[in-house]
Amino acid sequence: MTNLLPRLIERFFTQRLMRQRNVSPHTVAAYRDTFKLFLKFAHRKTGKSPSSLQLEDFDADLVVAFLDDLGIERQVSPATHNLRLTAIRAFFRYLAFEEPAYSERIQRVLAIPGKIGTKREVQFLIRSEIEAILAAPDRRSWIGRRDYVFLLTAVQTGLRLSELVSLDRSAVTLGSAGHIRCVGKGRKERVTPITKMLNSTLKTWMDEPRQGGCDILFPTVHGARMSADAVQYLLAKHVAKAAEECVSLRSKRVSPHVLRHSAAMELLDAGIDSTVISLWLGHESTHSTQPYLHAHLAIKEAALAKVYPIDGPGLRRFKADDKLLQFLDKL
Repeated sequence: MTNLLPRLIERFFTQRLMRQRNVSPHTVAAYRDTFKLFLKFAHRKTGKSPSSLQLEDFDADLVVAFLDDLGIERQVSPATHNLRLTAIRAFFRYLAFEEPAYSERIQRVLAIPGKIGTKREVQFLIRSEIEAILAAPDRRSWIGRRDYVFLLTAVQTGLRLSELVSLDRSAVTLGSAGHIRCVGKGRKERVTPITKMLNSTLKTWMDEPRQGGCDILFPTVHGARMSADAVQYLLAKHVAKAAEECVSLRSKRVSPHVLRHSAAMELLDAGIDSTVISLWLGHESTHSTQPYLHAHLAIKEAALAKVYPIDGPGLRRFKADDKLLQFLDKL
């Protein structure tokens, strides 16, 4: 009897993910890593080589055991746990179309719940900290000027790290309707407007001789595209220098994503609606923007000011007079 599983997994990646859904290389890589881990675990659990595994071997018990093993052996975070589960669910949804005879087995896997983790408050920089970091690069050198423009672009546009390093000069439109066009998460193209200050700064930067004659907006000294590690290094260097004068930076862990959060908080502080901020940042839904509202202390203080004081007029507290309601109130 022909083993269907290897062929189904191959078609899931080549046809469903790459051809039909046209997912990003990052998504393909994440799903690939999940399946490598899952197949190796299944090999240890069943004694069968990955190529010899049957569809009958793939069930909810095996998936749950795999997820539990990730938590015990690798001590993965809830976010990583859910990422692995998402990849497996995607495959089983694909199986629902290809092999409907396994419907009951598939539904049991799809019913496996994700893990709820502790949601940390969004980390961001206040205006004085942003200004201290922007003042850190030595703009007398080419690298210092590049770093300054890169950091300014990051905190004023809120672009992701991957979006920033992939920018070419052709993505920037200068002038009265200045903006930056980028391809973001999920290969979604979006346009982000730029301020007059950033418009002027980018114009000055782009008037400089090109490093290596390349079209990359923020290249290395060799004219190549900056890596994520290079950005982490330059940011850590400038934050350390800025912290010499700005004491509050010494207790903060500043990453490129914190610059993105800071851009969102600046927009929120300016009174921009959260739905607009969601579009600005390229979020899939407005739910992704909600953490900024939770982190914004001024909004909380404004809401508190509208609440009646404890002993003030108009305060009416509901009192349960039913035993069941009393029990629920105590939970």
